[in-house]
Amino acid sequence: MPTPTSKRGLLLINLGTPDAPEAAPVRRYLREFLNDPRVIDIHPVARWALLNLVILPVRPAKSAEAYRKIWMKEGSPLLVYSQALADQVAQRLAGEYEVALGMRYGSPSIPDAVASLQARGVSEFTVLPLYPQEATSSTASSLARTYEVLTQGWDVPFVRAVPAFYEHPGFLDAFTTVARPVIDDARADYVLFSFHGLPERHMRKSDPTGAHCLASASCCDAMTDANRHCYRAQSYATARGLAQRLGLPADGWSVAFQSRLGRTPWVKPYTDVVLPELAKKGVKRLAVMCPAFVADCLETLEEIGLRAREQFLEAGGESLTLVPSLNAHPAWVDAVVQLVRESDGPPPTAAAGPSARAGA
Repeated sequence: MPTPTSKRGLLLINLGTPDAPEAAPVRRYLREFLNDPRVIDIHPVARWALLNLVILPVRPAKSAEAYRKIWMKEGSPLLVYSQALADQVAQRLAGEYEVALGMRYGSPSIPDAVASLQARGVSEFTVLPLYPQEATSSTASSLARTYEVLTQGWDVPFVRAVPAFYEHPGFLDAFTTVARPVIDDARADYVLFSFHGLPERHMRKSDPTGAHCLASASCCDAMTDANRHCYRAQSYATARGLAQRLGLPADGWSVAFQSRLGRTPWVKPYTDVVLPELAKKGVKRLAVMCPAFVADCLETLEEIGLRAREQFLEAGGESLTLVPSLNAHPAWVDAVVQLVRESDGPPPTAAAGPSARAGA
């Protein structure tokens, strides 16, 4: 008798979003998000004090106001676009995979997404964290939560994870397809690649040598064994790949990091510092790409599309054009399907057990 094969499931994971642009749901979301020790990696007592005495009394109301400026009729942009991507990927992979979307924080949760797939008979899981560049606060946290959920039962299912895709041709080609007409229409004379920031200590923790990351101005110029898990190095690799595909001159683009929080040093240069510097240098028509995000969200639509635009214009620039994220663009759907199919080999037998390739 042949051994039965497993039914495959694809779990797409994004970071998460509040349920509504109001203070109470934003507070619930921030409490779950910022209480994660992989996000704020300090002593638990200090994290509790920072969260409950400094952040939560003030931040929810301010964030809710920002969310209201970009909230869509259908809901949060991040959720709307992520669900649209999941739906289209599901159509493309019909008959090969059952597909579900889970958010690391908020709804739909990772446990709910896993339960949905298991209810459809899935016993082999492919997990795709929708973060191009690898970071403990996003990729590792999402995978750790997924593994926690999947190992709660008596039998542990077969699991494999798609690694960070910061240099994958499908990802870079898709973003180029989205960006090129926008940059051309804007007649941009400069492109800024703005990535989400992280504390500098996160880069150093990812350096197994302890002597490479942030030790020199050229530490991110090439990928090496020392920085292969470094978020900043991967961000620069993404920017180089996009700049090359877009045909940008060496003096026509640069990298910066946005969304910093708190007083500890975050990776530099800072986007809000770079913007007025570019205006002073004579950049008039600026295009901003945010290749750390595959779906438009608060950090792209409000932080860059509204606040950064205002800052750049006040500094003397003529226009700032936000290049849309990948969202559910057909080229990105193609790339996701390619990532999944490249990651997965032939279906294992039901008795194969957990994959040795699990993890990013």
